[in-house]
Amino acid sequence: MTAAPRTILVTGASGFVGRHLMTALATAFPHTALLDPAIDVQNATEVETAVRSAVPDVCVHLAAVSAIAAAQQAPDHAWQVNFHGTLNLAWMLSRHAPECQLLFASSADAYGASFRSGLPLNEAAPLAPMNAYAETKAAADLALGGMAAQGLRVVRLRPFNHVGPGQAPQFVVAAFAQQIARTAAGLQAPVLRVGNLETRRDFLDVRDVCAAYVACIVQRDTLIPGTILNLASGHARRVGDVLTELAAIAGIEIRTEVDASRVRESDIWTACGNATRARECLDWMPVRPWQQTLRDVMNDWQVRVQSERA
Repeated sequence: MTAAPRTILVTGASGFVGRHLMTALATAFPHTALLDPAIDVQNATEVETAVRSAVPDVCVHLAAVSAIAAAQQAPDHAWQVNFHGTLNLAWMLSRHAPECQLLFASSADAYGASFRSGLPLNEAAPLAPMNAYAETKAAADLALGGMAAQGLRVVRLRPFNHVGPGQAPQFVVAAFAQQIARTAAGLQAPVLRVGNLETRRDFLDVRDVCAAYVACIVQRDTLIPGTILNLASGHARRVGDVLTELAAIAGIEIRTEVDASRVRESDIWTACGNATRARECLDWMPVRPWQQTLRDVMNDWQVRVQSERA
């Protein structure tokens, strides 16, 4: 059995996924040093200093411009962080910690136009990005694959839409929950501003995603450098149904109003993934009940909104 790592370095540890991951890592590896240096991955000197100081056994790279709208509004910045920042980290690990396992948070959004098949996609589907965020993630994903052929111990994870408590309202489920919580608290009218409710997405609980990262670390000696793993439920949920479920949990009735700024012309109708390889390589599959995920999201936003009122 693979020994527990001595040191794990996490970039982006203060973000949505990072906060959940740090909890999962501390639970799984109680004697491991967990490092979350406050570095700007765009700055190669800062990255080099952090890697040389830590010489980690594992590095989980989460730091990114992760919202599609933010990447679209400032694509140059997204490229600097998501692509060049990723390469800075990979180069420094290759130079100063060549035995380190790098877990790269890629994205299922990189499949883009390939979703037009309507079928659950596996890792062999072509990358066909349709927005600036997906472009940067696809480019970094491919570059790391090339570096794997030169010895970089990288695993590329392509998670589908993941949700949970603590997520920012730039993401659809969190946006719904925020508005519903504000409505229930009497802070806004019961009319929710929404995008396209007919699209279908493969949603995961962020804690299930973090369990996959932990499993990669546990299995790190068996994973071939360059391995690609989808993280998906295999089930596409209608976005409008998610809204209805959240409103039911909050016990309120709502009406919807389309907000043009939330509708993307390039929207794919159905995005669903096949995670058979992750099940085979990691013995991983989503285990958290969907209704529990939604209750946790709704409870989180009700607490946040109450704090807003205080």
